[in-house]
Amino acid sequence: MKDLSISLIQSDLHWQDAQANRDMFASKMASLSATTDLIILPEMFTTGFTMDASKWAEPMTGPTVAWMTNQAAKHDAVVTGSIIIAEGGNYYNRLIWMQPDGTYSTYDKRHLFAMAGENGHYAAGSERLIIMLHEWKICPLICYDLRFPVWARNDDAYDLLIYMANWPDRRSYDWNTLLRARAIENQAYVAAVNRVGTDGNGHAYAGDSCLIDPGWNKTIQHMEDKDTTATVMLSYEHLQEVRGKLPFLKDADQFSVEE
Repeated sequence: MKDLSISLIQSDLHWQDAQANRDMFASKMASLSATTDLIILPEMFTTGFTMDASKWAEPMTGPTVAWMTNQAAKHDAVVTGSIIIAEGGNYYNRLIWMQPDGTYSTYDKRHLFAMAGENGHYAAGSERLIIMLHEWKICPLICYDLRFPVWARNDDAYDLLIYMANWPDRRSYDWNTLLRARAIENQAYVAAVNRVGTDGNGHAYAGDSCLIDPGWNKTIQHMEDKDTTATVMLSYEHLQEVRGKLPFLKDADQFSVEE
């Protein structure tokens, strides 16, 4: 199995300005210094973490999904990030997994951040997404999902766990600690992309986007509090070595998560 190249794009966001954010991320993707298989953007990358869903939501046929289609084809890479989608009378914080051929998969954020009122403006998802990319099994999740380890529990379902977020700096300790825990307990790489800057509600974000090793409790890549990008190669051979030396996943308790 080939190694996997992934690019993390950590950025400030233009508050509730989808066109400006699309233009900005297009420029950042164009400046990536290496070819890549996967480009990861933050949560709600077109608007910032807004509760004004009815004003800023787009349909799946809207301009941002079309833009992601174009960017994925242009870079011959999967492009993923979450945006606000209107569908069936509801609003969703929806992750789009856009492939270079224009086909896509979606994941609707399951755990909505009630302390910010997200559960009052958005509908929750109920199904986890496991997607294949060059034979790698990947599970992409969104922000607050990080606090719920059962939802990320790995029963050999995936090799790479992704979190995209708008995670404020005052809870950076939680972010960094939980990301390491998810990598260790699930014996999987963890890639996390957070934003920086200050949003329209005055909340500050420290970034801390990172890539965590699947078993040696090592941070492979950590981004400081600034606009920056990184492209990192993930080794499947190393992942198998980690799992082979300490094969504890086979001893995990068996249970299922119900809606």
